[in-house]
Amino acid sequence: MIRKASLLLVGALMGAAAVTTMAQMPLNVSVAANAAATDTYRQLNLFGDVFERVRSDYVEVPDDAQLIENAINGMLTSLDPHSSYMSPKSFRDMQVQTRGEFGGLGIEVTMEDGLVKVVSPIDDTPAAKAGVLAGDLITSIDGEQVQGLTLNEAVEKMRGPVHTDIVVTLRREGRAEPFDITITRDIIRIQSVRWREEDDVGYIRVTQFNEQTFDGIRDGIEEMSGNIGGDKLKGFVIDLRNNPGGLLDQAIAVSDAFLDRGEIVSTRGREAEETQRYNARAGDLTDGKPVIVLVNGGSASASEIVAGALQDHRRATILGSRSFGKGSVQTIIPLGANGAIRLTTARYYTPSGNSIQAKGIVPDIEALQELPEELVGRVDTKGEAGLRGHLEADGEEESGSQAYVPADPKDDTQLKLALDLLRGIQANSAFPPVSDSAAVKN
Repeated sequence: MIRKASLLLVGALMGAAAVTTMAQMPLNVSVAANAAATDTYRQLNLFGDVFERVRSDYVEVPDDAQLIENAINGMLTSLDPHSSYMSPKSFRDMQVQTRGEFGGLGIEVTMEDGLVKVVSPIDDTPAAKAGVLAGDLITSIDGEQVQGLTLNEAVEKMRGPVHTDIVVTLRREGRAEPFDITITRDIIRIQSVRWREEDDVGYIRVTQFNEQTFDGIRDGIEEMSGNIGGDKLKGFVIDLRNNPGGLLDQAIAVSDAFLDRGEIVSTRGREAEETQRYNARAGDLTDGKPVIVLVNGGSASASEIVAGALQDHRRATILGSRSFGKGSVQTIIPLGANGAIRLTTARYYTPSGNSIQAKGIVPDIEALQELPEELVGRVDTKGEAGLRGHLEADGEEESGSQAYVPADPKDDTQLKLALDLLRGIQANSAFPPVSDSAAVKN
């Protein structure tokens, strides 16, 4: 999920007040605005009446603070699956997570039909090692039903002291009955970028976009370019499969690492003047070497920004299966000592002006993994389009796909195909990409 700190709230409110005092509104507009405000205050009075009735008449004495927090969270989660309230503790945990180290199981989750849905397990974490897969639905945590909990409440229950066990009950497509998995909590230290040399090809795996990601990409490119040698180096594979996203500025920086010029991404809010465009600066860290980007149904948000930018600029060939389709920006708005809200404030668009929302990135070369027999039909994700209450797409919706990456590289058919293409062992009309500047708004 894409996150960015918000410092604009006060200025926006002050600006609105200034406009109101400087501009004369037509009488009919003023009357309509007053009527709308009156109706809003009437609804707020209704909330107050219900709140007081619950406090005075509910069968047990309720926790006032919990009632208010649940009401706020209910308002936000009714907007879309990615907006929510964060308590002070949850806000602190989120800040720690973006720095790349936190306690927990190691899964990126969202809500679907009142259940916690796994967007993707993070590589080399307790959840991944225990066999949790993208698309799994968590129905119970230590025997307690998830139905009725908010996403933050469910996440809080999954956290706990390091080296303690938790039992999660999963529902997986293709299996008739839910089943239990025991996971041992641990400190999750996210090395967001790992790399290795595949003989004459540089392989870079990006598991999420946190504060360390661009530095990792840069270091990996520099090290492998030096070790392999510029003349021998055939190119790079950037693996974004099952990468759930992260920080917007890191997605922009990673895209910029492979581009010399042009737009990387634009974000568009409610008003036209809120549109922002982010452009590449001169300097391709790979010196123009061929690049193949791997994506699948677990590649979401920031991953889709990178894939979309490199695809539109014909800088990389995208290989794999259709991505998750999360094309919205969440702004983290701090509320002082009261935590923060995560609010969807914009949609993002690729350089050619395409929205990914509930559509995903369609790869240039579609290639599915060969699956073990027991996983056939069980590792697909419906993507953003399958989430209840998601923002509607511009046009026909279709996102999500197979979201499986073999643990052993020897079984990784997508990676093998990418390596063969870079070495010229296999030919494909979509590789190498042909530059077409008319397709991109530079």
